[in-house]
Amino acid sequence: MIVYLSLGSNIGDRRANLQEAISLLAPSAHVLRVSPTYETEPVDYTDQAWFLNLVVEAETALSPTRLLSRLAAIERALGRVRTIPKGPRTIDIDLLLYGDVAVDTTRLQVPHPRMAARRFVLAPLADLAPDLRHPLTRQTVSEMLQAAPPQSIRLYPEA
Repeated sequence: MIVYLSLGSNIGDRRANLQEAISLLAPSAHVLRVSPTYETEPVDYTDQAWFLNLVVEAETALSPTRLLSRLAAIERALGRVRTIPKGPRTIDIDLLLYGDVAVDTTRLQVPHPRMAARRFVLAPLADLAPDLRHPLTRQTVSEMLQAAPPQSIRLYPEA
């Protein structure tokens, strides 16, 4: 199954945290493509450092819940501690899309329920798949990006 993951970091060496998280996706997911990196202002909880964000397109044989468990394990391995909701983090990995599958449980919602309102997700996703359609709303990623609320976001120079 083709999946799209959003990765973000705003503590420590942000770029290194993202790269380490990508490397730890194997063998659970085979990375196909990685978007450019963006530096983005925080949303929701704004009293924190700016994030580096990117999106990964990958292929997995894991179920959505097994993949979610694996992503949480990667976050823990990279020192993610949940103290402040939406607060600073070494790494955050969200499952945005799992093919055309919709999941709605107390533990997992796919497509990610807030992706259409987040430029820090949509801009890098649009770099990879601008014409990809949301499984429920059928909007393209480009259409969602055009309609998303404003947020300061800029391409981050590649090393």
